[in-house]
Parts: sequence; structure tokens; C-alpha cells
Amino acid sequence: MGALRIGAVAAAFGRDIEAGLTRVGTLIEHARRSGVGLLVLPDAALGGYLTDFADPDPAALPPALDPAGPELGTVAELAGDMVVCIGLCEAGPDGVRYNTAACVHGGGVLGLHRKVHQPLGEERVYRAGESFAAFDTPVGRLGMLVDYDKTFPESARALALDGAEIIACLSAWPTNITNRAPRMSDDRQSRLFDLYDRSRAAENQVVLVSSNQTGSMGRMRFLGQAKVVGPDGEVLARTWAKAGIAVAEVDVEASLKAARRRLSHLTERRPEAYR
Repeated sequence: MGALRIGAVAAAFGRDIEAGLTRVGTLIEHARRSGVGLLVLPDAALGGYLTDFADPDPAALPPALDPAGPELGTVAELAGDMVVCIGLCEAGPDGVRYNTAACVHGGGVLGLHRKVHQPLGEERVYRAGESFAAFDTPVGRLGMLVDYDKTFPESARALALDGAEIIACLSAWPTNITNRAPRMSDDRQSRLFDLYDRSRAAENQVVLVSSNQTGSMGRMRFLGQAKVVGPDGEVLARTWAKAGIAVAEVDVEASLKAARRRLSHLTERRPEAYR
């Protein structure tokens, strides 16, 4: 399909759904003017993330939304011919909540992913998802991860083995809460965030699009650092800690073929040797 312009968003989102949708609309419009075909917004862009892991306030939780409801429907309409990934707190049956990523296009939902891996404390609010699956989109076969999912190599590998050419990692990733560094660039979580992005791309030889929240919510101070990473692990565009859209133009099919021409990590695996 040739070159694709990909945008990874770093931006702040809070509890106000209407304000969030206005910001989403502005970001989509900016991306559209830049010719972006795939835009990845942060985790919890609809309604914000938790204010604290250790002691989440039951009265201050993100609003739980129906993926078939008007909020995500509005994002899908705003997306139009663009493929857009966005995070929300999903309302499951019997009051269950999931930290969910949705992919929308042309007024409809193409795919959903419920966050599987949970940092300590998140299980008080969200139920864990149970699987990883890629799906077809107008910009290629895509898989999604939410936040802590990308810490685990098996997450991205499962998507790559399911044919994902692009992996969208949606995050609300904070600085180190217990031992915060004076400078964000020196923060342990800042270094890990970048390490995981580049490693997951290189080890699976896929294009990885990493979004993140910025600003603060309660005890959380979010890192930003949205980026687009090529299948060789090289960062093609990034926002650093500031809000914005990292935009890179990638011929996804050609870049994957080039990366896998001599060393093909997926086909050279030896599953029988792994325990």
C-alpha cells in the first residue's frame, strides 16, 4: 500500500469526557492536516486514568463506558477515513471494569483489547483481559497493547505471531512513584518506557507506535515520550516529554521485508527448546 504517515500522541486527559472528546477532535484534525493515516491516542484518553495505585478512591474512578456507546461512537465519526486507536475504561457486565484500547475507523469499531497485565493495585479497579489478537485494518494488520502489557515480551510476540505488522501501545505511564528522579530524563520508568518500546519493535521486527499521557493526575506524573519505532528498533519520530504528535512516514510492508530479509526472528524461533 506504500508509505503510511503514522502519528503517536502525547497529551493530557482527565475525567471530563466532553473536554476529552474536544481534545481528541483537535488532535485528529491536526493529524489529518499532516496526512496521518493511523493515529494512536493514549490509554484512558476517554475519562482519564487512576489517581493512585496504592489506594484508588472509589468516588474518583474513571467513568465506565460502553464500547457501543456514544462516546466511542463520536471518536469513530471524528476518525472518518483515518484509523484511530484510543483508550477508555470499559463497562463490563455486573459492574466489572476493563482498561481497554479500541481501534476505530469510518464510524465503526475495528477491534478492542482489554489490558492483560496489571501493575500492583490496578486489580482493585480493573479486571484483567485474557488474550492478545491482531486484526485487519485499512492500514495493515494491527495489534494493540495497553500500558504494562508491553513490559512482557510474550504480549507483543503473541500479536506478531498473529500477523500484526503494526503494534499500537497505548499508555498512561507515570514516572517512578516511590523513588521519583529530580529530572524526568533520569527517571527509571522513563528509561524503561523507551527500552520496552524499542525492544518490542526490534525483537518482533514490526512497526511500534507508542502513545502516552502527559501532565499529572493525583499522585501520577505521566511521562509523555510518544514515538514511532521502526522494525529495527530505531526511533523514527518522538515527542520527548512534551505534549504533541510524533509523526513518521513508513512503508510498513517494505520496512518489515527489509528487516526480515537476512534474520527473520519469527520464522527462526525454536519453540521446542523453550520451557
